Amino acid sequence: MSRTSAHLIPAGALALALLGAEAQAQSMPYGDPSDSDAPSMGDGGGSSRSSRRGGHSLGTASGGARTTIRPYIELNQSVLARLEPVNEVLTYSSVAVGVDMSLAGRRTEGAVSVRYERRFALSGDIGSNDTISGLARVRHDLIPRTLTIEAGGLATRTRFDASGASRLISDESGDQVAQVYSLYAGPALSTHVGEVAVKSSYLVGYTKVNTPRASAAGTQLQPQAQGDIFGHSVSQAAQVSAGIAPGTVLPIGISASGGYTQEDISNLDQRVRELRGGVQATLPVNSNLSLVGGVGYQDVKVSSRDAVRGPNGLPVIGDNGRFVTDKARPRTIAYDVSGINWDVGVMWRPSRRTSLSAFVGRRYDSMTYYGSFSYTPNSRSALNINVFDSVTGFGSTVGDAVRGLPTDFTTQRNPFSGDISGCASGAQGGGCVNGALGSLASAAFRGRGVSANYSHTVGRLALGLGGGYFRRNFIGARGTVLETANGQADETYYVNAGISGPIDRLSSFSVNVYDSWFKSGATPLADVNTMGINGGISRQFTNRLVGNIAVGLDSLNRKLVDDELVATGQLGLRYNF
Repeated sequence: MSRTSAHLIPAGALALALLGAEAQAQSMPYGDPSDSDAPSMGDGGGSSRSSRRGGHSLGTASGGARTTIRPYIELNQSVLARLEPVNEVLTYSSVAVGVDMSLAGRRTEGAVSVRYERRFALSGDIGSNDTISGLARVRHDLIPRTLTIEAGGLATRTRFDASGASRLISDESGDQVAQVYSLYAGPALSTHVGEVAVKSSYLVGYTKVNTPRASAAGTQLQPQAQGDIFGHSVSQAAQVSAGIAPGTVLPIGISASGGYTQEDISNLDQRVRELRGGVQATLPVNSNLSLVGGVGYQDVKVSSRDAVRGPNGLPVIGDNGRFVTDKARPRTIAYDVSGINWDVGVMWRPSRRTSLSAFVGRRYDSMTYYGSFSYTPNSRSALNINVFDSVTGFGSTVGDAVRGLPTDFTTQRNPFSGDISGCASGAQGGGCVNGALGSLASAAFRGRGVSANYSHTVGRLALGLGGGYFRRNFIGARGTVLETANGQADETYYVNAGISGPIDRLSSFSVNVYDSWFKSGATPLADVNTMGINGGISRQFTNRLVGNIAVGLDSLNRKLVDDELVATGQLGLRYNF
């Protein structure tokens, strides 16, 4: 499901795995489950607004590792004041139940944070509704160091425009609010046959975007140049590799690999399929530095069907605001690239705390650049940078962003809405899903960009800073309704920062700021800038009863459309079981 989805396995990444290093390079959709240290996507810092007290901790036999389960129920009273373009005050009450779990056993690691909330409208133009939000990433060793299984998921809400631009924002009232769900799971095998290291993995993912029904005028979700709003997709990835490490049989390391990825998108029956195979070689320069090179064959196709045509050849749009697929028409190829590909690069690992991989090559019939950098100078600081390039769809993109989170993440939630704010942090860094959720457009695309995150602890204060850039070059077949999408490009820039910590023995606080920019290649009128700040204070009344207060300010700026400015406030009580 993002950055690993439909991402490539760089030359030498498998060879590095044979060396036992933790390269964070390109890989298949969702990444390789055998790699427990997936790339991060940018960290916004902060922490869950819940108190750490309450819940249940279960000791393990791993010498200090623990599994913690914290179920809770929460009652909130909220006010939302729209300051621009009109003055309006909305109020509602809500009841929420959820659970935060930290899994740290000898054979299982991961984190799960799930929340269900029911809102009851009290005044203003806001309806009652219920939502599910959460993040999960779990890894379990079925056979230690040999067979593992990994699973993860995301549930969140986002506001969107007809152009596909979307953003996480506190003001979730109105009709253009989408619910995004994404799940993935799969096994991975890692073993040796003599001196030959053998690895294989398979992952399957499902992503769905629920949107409101179109208005009577049929314009609410009117498709634009980038296609309609994404519906749902199923993604699959399989890979296998075998190789020898340097200095075993030969002075250099040699590995052969093959892989298959596919995403089937419901919108117009789009399909992104990639087959690849190749040979990689690793030449150690010294104990810290290796030169890597590879050559292989790649076959990538993107295809789709056309929409049903009505009077005057106009495409038919269904009640859900999406194109009606013409199942009677054959598939049309939108993108077809096959042939020899290559890449060369360096792997540098001067210590367990620092690693760098950088690659340049030719894939997708053009030059490509990708790599990663990780620096953890001590237990209080972590820096991660990732550069990526892939042909993919929205579903694969979101799933990979989830897999980019650390397995020990602490969920960062909006203190007003209780929904995830897009970022999560862990002991070795963090990640954000903001870039993956930057556009809900359905058309497949080539995604390129960079993400970075930095986390730091000062005493009991936790600070985080993350940012990224994501460019989507959309792909559409000639003679179909997606032809106008072909060659169009969208860009998303985002930055998140946060600080959290205790005030005294019974109180804690968190403050988070964010800014994101969406630039449309179809028309500058679709450009969007979203920024905001929110903060919350928690107070422990008893061992299990916690009081919360939260405030926030969010703004939305668009060309030729009135700016939006929204202030939020909330009082709540949480009981931790």
